Amino acid sequence: MARLIDLSHEIEHGMETYRGLPAPTISDWLSRDASAARYAPGTTFQIGKIELLANTGTYIDAPFHRYDDGRDVAGYPLEAIADLTGIVIRATDRRDRALDASTFRARQVKGRAVLVHTGWDAHWRTDTYSAGKHPFLTRDAAEHLVSSGAALVGIDSLNIDDDKDGTRPAHTILLRAGVAIVEHMTNLGALPDGGFRFFAVPPKVRGMGSFPVRAFAIA
Repeated sequence: MARLIDLSHEIEHGMETYRGLPAPTISDWLSRDASAARYAPGTTFQIGKIELLANTGTYIDAPFHRYDDGRDVAGYPLEAIADLTGIVIRATDRRDRALDASTFRARQVKGRAVLVHTGWDAHWRTDTYSAGKHPFLTRDAAEHLVSSGAALVGIDSLNIDDDKDGTRPAHTILLRAGVAIVEHMTNLGALPDGGFRFFAVPPKVRGMGSFPVRAFAIA
């Protein structure tokens, strides 16, 4: 039987995704106690309210995140972000932070969601996670993935780029080519090496270059 594999971090009040950026605020717009006066005795409802940065938890980047003329998250057709053939690239036993094109050359990536399993999610919500030591894709890795026809690239790390490089080459190259990026993934170790179907669908919000997703796989 097929099984569902959750690949997303949970979002909760006050959590940190990027150090120094605003944390989400989750509250009641209508509490159960307050709702009691609106409905029949014994009938209550809760209506929640959330204020969050688009880059919170596990999220997808659209070209508009990098390019003013790029499509936003609402512009993604479902075919680009749902029910994709997925492969996992194991990069937990790496020599350094930089993952170059050699990481991917032996694999068939055309038309696939390429998920890079670094194991960095083990440091989620710790000082180490944001300490500038996370694994990332090099410029030539991004160029290889584009030229080889990857449909989507995900990673379980702080950033698909080296956050010390202000040019952000992986974002720049992948998003200009229309390749979706999913960052801050988790549980990639649970994915089978033999392949799976991958989903990372945001709400259809216009004018947003990034948005949280419930990323998951069917294996």
